[in-house]
Amino acid sequence: MEKHIPFHFILTVFYLFAFKFSQHMVTSGFTSELTDGQSAGPSYFFYKQPKYPRDCQEIQNHCSASNASGVYLIKPDGYPKPFEVFCDNSDESGGWTVIHRRTDGSINFKRSWIEYMNGFGFLSSELWLGNDKISFLTNQKRYELQINMVNSAGSSFFVKYNLFRISDDWGNYKLASLGEFNGNAANFIEVCPINTVYDNCACQKTCSNPTSCFKNCADGEEACICPDGYMLDGDANCVIENNCNCFVNEFGVIPDGGSYVTSDCSQTCSCNNNRLNCEILSCSADATCQPIEGSHQCQCKEGFIGNGLICTRPTTVPPAVTISDCFDLYNAGIRLDGVYTIYPAGWSSSGFQVYCDMTTDGGGWTVFQRRRDGSVNFYQGWNSYKSGFGGHSGEHWLGNDKIHTITQQKDYRLRVDLVDSLGSSFHALYARFGISNENDKYRLVTLGSFSGTAGYDSMNWNQGDPFSTHDRDNDASSSYNCAQKHRGGWWYVDDYYYYYYYFYFYHDCYEWNAGGYYRYCTNSNLNGDYSGGKGQNIFWYDLPGSSCNIRQTEMKIRPI
Repeated sequence: MEKHIPFHFILTVFYLFAFKFSQHMVTSGFTSELTDGQSAGPSYFFYKQPKYPRDCQEIQNHCSASNASGVYLIKPDGYPKPFEVFCDNSDESGGWTVIHRRTDGSINFKRSWIEYMNGFGFLSSELWLGNDKISFLTNQKRYELQINMVNSAGSSFFVKYNLFRISDDWGNYKLASLGEFNGNAANFIEVCPINTVYDNCACQKTCSNPTSCFKNCADGEEACICPDGYMLDGDANCVIENNCNCFVNEFGVIPDGGSYVTSDCSQTCSCNNNRLNCEILSCSADATCQPIEGSHQCQCKEGFIGNGLICTRPTTVPPAVTISDCFDLYNAGIRLDGVYTIYPAGWSSSGFQVYCDMTTDGGGWTVFQRRRDGSVNFYQGWNSYKSGFGGHSGEHWLGNDKIHTITQQKDYRLRVDLVDSLGSSFHALYARFGISNENDKYRLVTLGSFSGTAGYDSMNWNQGDPFSTHDRDNDASSSYNCAQKHRGGWWYVDDYYYYYYYFYFYHDCYEWNAGGYYRYCTNSNLNGDYSGGKGQNIFWYDLPGSSCNIRQTEMKIRPI
């Protein structure tokens, strides 16, 4: 267990290490040093008759200015060249070589191995002399180390070791020797309680109130506090979060006898005898997960009744009606947006679920793509785009197999709805839409005439092209995988480019830069990275106002 100065003593900390070559132990001085005794064995004396003073003690003995503290030049035995050190002669004996000093926090001590090896800071203020220099210093004589400290009340105290030495770089600067301990700091140093660390005072969670911030010291001070992953249980006992009664990461502590439903309604958890028990929860396809009084709950959608786990519609579709898409449901009298099961021709008798938009532009739209908040990763592989991913009520791609099956049974038109970061809405309408099967790489075989408010026919370029993903490169480019460059799955064309001087301010966010040229494979990229960089994001070329800051998209089809 490390020993630490207790938080109620510390305002600022002053550390000062120094080396001293002498025959006696120095017991005072606002520094920390090592001394050399004449009885040292030959292992400490590798070189004789130095040309330069080897430490501050030799400077004090032989230099006329030895009584003044300051910066001097020394060269330890074996070190390749002289270097400057700060010599502290403020006490009656003097001759201390300072290797470490902290006074005001002006120097960052969170440094790399190389920086600690070479040293950093300023000789007259905060510094670390450098492990390499300290190694040469401590291996030429016997040295005493003294550490002087000042607490927040202004009281001074020190610790001393009579034989301090570290190894060289090959030995990873190991603390080879310390010697005997002495000093007056014992009454000022305490051990932090178990599972705590000594650090800047910060917000801590407690088992009794895990959602509030608890501080056991003032801002800017230091204290024994709970590390990450622990919570304060009682006055000073830090326990692992999972052992803090019934703890749930997204919620906090559940009281004994209480229960909780996760934010995605996938589990329900209860606390019994301070043990957390969780069971799988599955909302109905006709329900959504809603926040209820600090927890969550499955709630049936509008137009359905039930407990959220089972939801039924008060009125049913006549059994004689064929439901091949959302337009069939609309014609059967269903007018509410939501998830429904359809039975396209050529699909299995079990059908599959889709989201039906029953209100936009006359209703009856079968939605096959939606982006809302970036909660679903659209940088997926070929098989994911084939079968579909995400949730029908949220962000999702229906699946290329299903899209192909639907569009083969009737003639469909396509509607693309877009909302930019300013909340402005736009739409694009295409008179025809259809894709081929997997054997033909889900080619965009049909895309009729364009109309709408989206400003530009940005999908026209994709007509006739196969679908590509980062693991199935079907684009026409011989130089790039367009799905990788645009970070999506789409009907990518070929990589086109122009020298960056041309249209520099016009084309910017659609392309990636390659050797001074801007390259791009499509004018639309609705399955791109939700928060991606240039060329990787969601974009629609020449969308009025905010072409590359699209935050919501929806692609849907309806029979002509």
